[in-house]
Amino acid sequence: MANHKSAEKRIRANEAKRVRNRYQHKTTRTVVKKLKTTANKDEASALLKEVISMLDKLAKKNIIHWKKAANQKSKLTKHVNGLAK
Repeated sequence: MANHKSAEKRIRANEAKRVRNRYQHKTTRTVVKKLKTTANKDEASALLKEVISMLDKLAKKNIIHWKKAANQKSKLTKHVNGLAK
């Protein structure tokens, strides 16, 4: 266990950040899965904007690697563009 007041505070702060990051990451994964199962192109296009925004935020905060975010955005854009109207 921590011996210093600042170390105890750091432990509390790290736990709060871990929970927040986990929630944001899981929420993004759920929306990505929803986008992949969407068959309607108009609906998928609207959802794609939201997903790209979420991925950019995760990459900016270093929750996921920026190259992983770029790869996912590219693959999801290809998927949406390949859908039939």
